[in-house]
This record gives sequence, C-alpha cells and structure tokens, in this order.
Amino acid sequence: MGTKKNFILDTNVILHDYNCLDNFEENDIYIPFTVLEELDKFKKGNEQINYNARAFVRELDLITDDNLFKKGADLGVGRGKLYIVNAPSTHEKIAESFPERTPDNRILSTVLYLSDKYPRMKTILVTKDINLRMKARSLGVLVEDYINDKVTDIDIFGQEEQIIEDIAPDLIDKIYAQPTGVDIDDFVFESPLKPNQCFVLKSDRNSVLARYNPFTQKIIRVDKSANFGITPRNAEQTFALEVLNDPDIKLIALTGKAGTGKTLLALAAALRQHKAYHQVLLARPIVSLSNKDLGYLPGDEKQKIAPYMQPLFDNLNVIKSQLGQGGSELRALDEMQKSGQLEIEALAYIRGRSLSETYCIIDEAQNLTPHEIKTIITRAGEGTKMVFTGDLQQIDSPYLDSQSNGLAYMIDKMKGQNLFAHINLVKGERSELSELASNLL
Repeated sequence: MGTKKNFILDTNVILHDYNCLDNFEENDIYIPFTVLEELDKFKKGNEQINYNARAFVRELDLITDDNLFKKGADLGVGRGKLYIVNAPSTHEKIAESFPERTPDNRILSTVLYLSDKYPRMKTILVTKDINLRMKARSLGVLVEDYINDKVTDIDIFGQEEQIIEDIAPDLIDKIYAQPTGVDIDDFVFESPLKPNQCFVLKSDRNSVLARYNPFTQKIIRVDKSANFGITPRNAEQTFALEVLNDPDIKLIALTGKAGTGKTLLALAAALRQHKAYHQVLLARPIVSLSNKDLGYLPGDEKQKIAPYMQPLFDNLNVIKSQLGQGGSELRALDEMQKSGQLEIEALAYIRGRSLSETYCIIDEAQNLTPHEIKTIITRAGEGTKMVFTGDLQQIDSPYLDSQSNGLAYMIDKMKGQNLFAHINLVKGERSELSELASNLL
C-alpha cells in the first residue's frame, strides 16, 4: 500500500479552513455523515465559521460524482479520493468506553470502522479539538491536529527591544545630526536587518533609538512624541508609534500582554492622522458568544454587541481624559464620532466592505484564524492602513493556539516585507498592579 493514508476530518477542521480538501496530497479523505449534520447547524449566521460552512457545502455540491458514497470521488491529478462515510453501527470499543451517542463518539466509531476495514493503511483522525484527540489516543487511534497553517518557526514571545552594541560613537552622532537618516552601508551588523526593524544602537558613550527604513535604505532616529495626548512610556511604545505614524507602512502587528498599550497606541496614532484618512475604524471579533447566546441579550444587534465593544470605548475615553477640556483635539474627536469618521464596530459587520482611505484597527486579532486575517486584509483598498493588535498568550477560541492563530500566521508570512512592521510590547504600563498580576498570576 506504500505510504498512502486515510484521513478522517472533524467538523472543526472544515470550519477552520473550508479549502482543507486541497491539503492532503495523494491521500484519501473521509467525511463522516455526522460532520455534515454538524455543518448544517453552522450554515446560518454572519461569523467566519458560518461562511466557511456554506463555502464547504457549496464545494461539496460541485463534486457530483456518484462514487462519493461508494468508491470515492476523484479529487484530481496527484490527489486522492473523497468519501462520505459512516460506521454501520457503534464500534464495540466506543460502546464500552464512551457509550453516549454524541457526534464526537460517532466520529470515533467511523475512524475505528475504517481502521478495521483497511488494516494495512494508516487511518488518521484530523481534529483541532484537544479533548477529542485525547479520547482518540486512549483508544489507540492515530490522531493529528490540522497543521497546514500552523506557524513553526516564529519566536515572538518575551522579546525585549533589540539592543545593538559596539556602534561607533560618530555614527550615532551622525544619526542625531541627519534627520533623514544614515545610509545602512555605513554600518556593519552581524545579521541582516529586517524591513522596519526597530532597535537601540549603543556605543561606549551614547545611544539612540533607531529604525531601518527599507524605502530609503537608511537608519533613522526614532523620536518620542505625543499622539493625541498619549505619550510613549518606554522604548517599545516609542517604536510602536514610529511605525504606526509612517504612511508607507500599510500593515502592522502589535503584540504583547495585557496592559502594554497596544490598542491605545494604535488608536492615538490613528487619531493623530485622521485628516489623512476618510475614516478611522476600530473592530474586534466576538469569540465568546454564539449567535444563540446573542439572542438572549436585550435590544437590537447593535445593542447586543455593545458590551463586547466596551474595551474599545474605554481606550477612547482614556484619550479623551488626556485632552484639555475645550481643546481643538477634543473638539475634533467629538466631531469625528458625530460624523461617523470614527467608527467602532464588531468585526463581522465589516465583512464584504471595501475599505478605502481607512485607518483600520483590528483588536484581539489572536482570536482570528489565518483565513479570517486574509479575508480582512484583502478588504484593504487604496490608501488604507491596517493594524492588528493581540496577545498571543490569551487566546479565547477553543480551536486556536499560539501557533495556529491568524495573528501569528500573518507575522510569520509578512516578515521581511517593506509594507509590514511588527512590534512586540513587553513592559506593562497600565498600572503597577496590572503588571504584577500579568507576571505572577
């Protein structure tokens, strides 16, 4: 039989990536009837998983081969076959260990049925559900996570600002003296710099905050400056405002634990530049609720989601508190809210829109899948800047982790691009208590 394998897909794999059928090469793919029943429950709604369920069912409908339920439908050259299958009865191992007639147990019965039917082939369950993987392993079933878009070579946890030492003092003096920067060829670095990389240059007598500008091929000085009343409190925050305020950088990732100022800095920078954009848009996903849960909350759709947008309003209120009463910036901010130039929205509501001349901030982006991130970025029209903020260690989605979430995926794929910058904020600035809790609890 060679190395060809049988893969059985769980529902969450399809909801995570509706193009998953394309990623199993010459191996055969089996979809239990139970999975189709579960997909049917997700077809209605406006969240990404609802779109994925509908898209997959449409793709399945195009495969009109009658062999889909018998001999398997051919998926194309160099690829295996697709089967819709179910175990004829509950497998005896399942009846003994997990007698409840749950969807997960019916899927496990199907896996065991196929393992018995094809004893010379590896039969592997693919699921993003950790509990189901544990149950499968307890039965001796081969099981894997869906890792097609899982990041394996990224290390962005715990990074302090980079310090490059033993720089010639006269070069640092030159950076201070030349606002346009110093040619990168004047420096000798141990490793190549990434586009828009920020760092501290140090000599034995002076230092400077700096960034490599890939558009000019120069090392430029990074200055600390206030943005709509918000002043950076450390080097990382200064770096963040530097890239947030550069119109040439169209895509930015701000990562860091709670209290490091990710969303506040992004919003402050956006407000500072509001005259350069038609709209400033803040959005965040609602991952803790299903559509059913929303139905129990009072009011219309906007009122239902309002509590989940409150953190964005809190950041806006912090900025307002820093602006003088009756000042021009506060008046401008109030006018932006009244005119709709500043909009706070649930992420689901921007789907399908073409965002032109927009400063778009996506909060809690660690709860998005790679496909969701791609869908959002491809909404960007001419003159749009997109900022994604998130804490890669605080993921609320049950089927994502620090390697498979869309924010980490985007950082991994976009690093090295001139239009992209990533700043990791380490030091908490919300309060001494917040920093203590973040580090110790």
